[in-house]
Amino acid sequence: MPLDQLLIDVLVCPVDKGPLLWFEDEQLLYNPRLKKGYEVRDDIPILLVDESRNVSDGEHGRLMTKAQRDGVPETGLAGRPPHGGGAGG
Repeated sequence: MPLDQLLIDVLVCPVDKGPLLWFEDEQLLYNPRLKKGYEVRDDIPILLVDESRNVSDGEHGRLMTKAQRDGVPETGLAGRPPHGGGAGG
């Protein structure tokens, strides 16, 4: 069973609070900024820093290529302001 879209919309990295890439076929949530991977086990995202894994440069390249090619979705969309919105300074 895939992750619920409402959950995907609110998930962010526990370290930098930024969006993650959701590789459903690999059951992996990935933070490309920190090169950290978080597993999804039995449809439960394991967003614990101690349970995360560091991703090598080679795997990072593979994941980023796959993300661009396959249109991998980002998480955390619910917490971001709409494009072009917000008050100017």
